Amino acid sequence: MKKEDGSARSGAADHSDRSDRSDHSDHSDHSDHSDYSDHADRSDRSDDSNRSGRAVGIAALLVALLALAAIAAGLWDLTRATAGLRIETLRVGEVPVTVYYPATGSAATSPEGNPPGDAAKTSASDTAPRAPLSPNPNANEAPLDAEAVARPRVIIAHGFAGSQQLMQPYAVTLARNGYIAVTFDFPGHGRNPQPFVARLEDEARRVGVLLGALEQVAGFAAGLPGGDGRLGLVGHSMAGDVLLRYATTHRDQVVASVLISPYMSASAPKTEPRNLLFVFGALEPEMLHESGRAAIVAASGDPSVSTAAVAPGVTYGDLADGSARRLVLAPGVEHIGVLYGQGGIGAALDWLNQAFGHQGDGFIDARGQALGLLFLGIVALAWPLSRLLPRAATQPLGAGLGWRRLLPVALLPAVLTPLILRFVPRDYLPILLGDYLALHFGVYGLVTLAALGLSVRRRGPDAVPRELAAPPGRVLWPGLVIGTLVSAAYLTLGVALPLDHYVTAFLPGAGRVWLILGILPGTLAYFAADGWLTHGAGSPRAAPLLTRGLFLLSLLGAVALNLSQLFFLIIIIPAILVFFLLYGMVGGWIYRRTRHPLVGALAIGLAFAWSIAVTFPVVD
Repeated sequence: MKKEDGSARSGAADHSDRSDRSDHSDHSDHSDHSDYSDHADRSDRSDDSNRSGRAVGIAALLVALLALAAIAAGLWDLTRATAGLRIETLRVGEVPVTVYYPATGSAATSPEGNPPGDAAKTSASDTAPRAPLSPNPNANEAPLDAEAVARPRVIIAHGFAGSQQLMQPYAVTLARNGYIAVTFDFPGHGRNPQPFVARLEDEARRVGVLLGALEQVAGFAAGLPGGDGRLGLVGHSMAGDVLLRYATTHRDQVVASVLISPYMSASAPKTEPRNLLFVFGALEPEMLHESGRAAIVAASGDPSVSTAAVAPGVTYGDLADGSARRLVLAPGVEHIGVLYGQGGIGAALDWLNQAFGHQGDGFIDARGQALGLLFLGIVALAWPLSRLLPRAATQPLGAGLGWRRLLPVALLPAVLTPLILRFVPRDYLPILLGDYLALHFGVYGLVTLAALGLSVRRRGPDAVPRELAAPPGRVLWPGLVIGTLVSAAYLTLGVALPLDHYVTAFLPGAGRVWLILGILPGTLAYFAADGWLTHGAGSPRAAPLLTRGLFLLSLLGAVALNLSQLFFLIIIIPAILVFFLLYGMVGGWIYRRTRHPLVGALAIGLAFAWSIAVTFPVVD
């Protein structure tokens, strides 16, 4: 029995061993097959990833080449616009001035030095003519003498928060057509170190400061060689009020004026100046168009005539006696775009040609298209360049809020910020309206951070099951520092250099560098808070569009609560919208590469602080 039992146990053990070996063999075969399949899957995924990476790399290279071509084409067109002109930059006292001299033989004017039908110059004491409100059929008929060489001078003045560069389309157009064009910076604007007024509602002081600079430049322009003794005036926005006053007190000298989207105070003279053209953007509010119509009606001397009787493009009065008035609505442009719309520039050239009995070659500056190419190239180039940035985090960082939890956090600062700033002193920097913008950015950012912190506390650490939570990302500090510095350099200097040369003063002088540092905490607070709020795993792609739109609505709310002091911010809001869109696009590219929202946020915050500090007027 024992032997049999032992044999049985031995047989059972052998069977068990064979079964174990068989199981092990089966498991080994399955494991080998599984390893092979996993390796094949990984290989396929790697190949797909490599192909995708190569395709994106080729696309980035093509975009870079196209962007560089657009930049080159834009610069070429902008350079060609000034071909043949002699351009001199100098200072008249503290006022920066640029003189655009025409090419020799590029224009003709009436040999008498007076506009057609004007037999003698009118003295400043003459009363202003009262033009009938009816079209003048002979207004466009002006005899020209192509043999004369005397050249009228035209002084061109910029508007609020602008600079003389902003008026280049008009200066280049007039110089190319034979005029001597003079641009300059008002006090506190551009590179003029003299302070502007601290309060826009202080009309007497504002007019005194602006008029003093204009008279200084006009005195300089009177001594320029090649002039014929007559003067034309062109002014945008804020300058319109001052040009009306100067043209009234110098009627013997100022033959015609072009007021582009002008601000005209109630006390500004509207009937006395000779030959006024009003140019508005067709997309500007109707209330601005009505101000031009009202000025034309006032010149008619007939109070029974309504502004509705004034038709755009029709000349009322007579250029010969100085009573001519015309309203032009430049198509497709608004308050800033009107400076680049060829409809408005062409109307101004035609008006001055008629008033001076002058004729050029008809050149009209078209830099709007060239500038579009240039800055389209600069923005597009940021995408392939952003792919070269180092990683700043191992995983995409940010709040990662869905719409339901993001909306209340985004709405709270939009509502509270204008209300809070009603009770906060705002004049902490010597820059008009720029200090308020910095505070609005800063308070908005702090309220956003507070709301975001409250949302996280309410959510609690166990809101997401541990097994479903994504591993936290780790900050890569060298990438964060390098990425921020490189991005900031591109968004400041890369944009500032062409803007300063072709659009408006954008490189800070010594007196404005410290203003950047004063504004920077506010812009950094806003963009850092907004960047963290709108990014992260699970954040909607459209979240930044929502939060930036709410910020602009908040700014409009602040203007409505304090219209007298913040009115001019309405003019700036379209520019802020453009910067939001362009910088937001670049910031998205930076985030997708670096995975850290602070890289783009800090760079954009510096760019915005720079923009505010160099554009808004410096005050005493």
